[in-house]
Amino acid sequence: MYPVHDVDAILMLAMSLASKRRPAELVEIIAAAELSQGAIPAETKLSDSFYRLSEYGLICAQGGGYALTPDAQQILSGHAKKAKSQERICDIKESLADFHLAGAHAIVLLTVEQIAAAIAEHQAAKKIPGKNLLVPKPKPAEDPNKRPWERSPYQSFATRRRKER
Repeated sequence: MYPVHDVDAILMLAMSLASKRRPAELVEIIAAAELSQGAIPAETKLSDSFYRLSEYGLICAQGGGYALTPDAQQILSGHAKKAKSQERICDIKESLADFHLAGAHAIVLLTVEQIAAAIAEHQAAKKIPGKNLLVPKPKPAEDPNKRPWERSPYQSFATRRRKER
């Protein structure tokens, strides 16, 4: 596949996160892209990426959502699971560079307006607590008065004795 763009790898990684059990909706893909990358790519770049990846038979539309094809899943399975996002993106880009088109495939056309609406919906859903499960939960603030060696009130006597040994 030539040329390979960063957005293509980001989109494939986001779709692998969002469509584990069923085809993912566009909002879920946007949320997964933000989770893996830290930022949402531009609407025009996402639209072009959907077009390119569907043209090469790596993305398909199914039941109102979007899913990865078996070829795309094979590309994504070739890297380490504990690798960081940037390492995964580089591995995916290398695999995409070696991928060759086989046959004609249905093209997924998404307009910039559809993607912009999905981004706006994701931004609105982020503000509602408990609505979006793909966004990491904020960590609770540490109590500055609590000393690290203080025991928890729920810790039993037997547990304390085991820790002392």
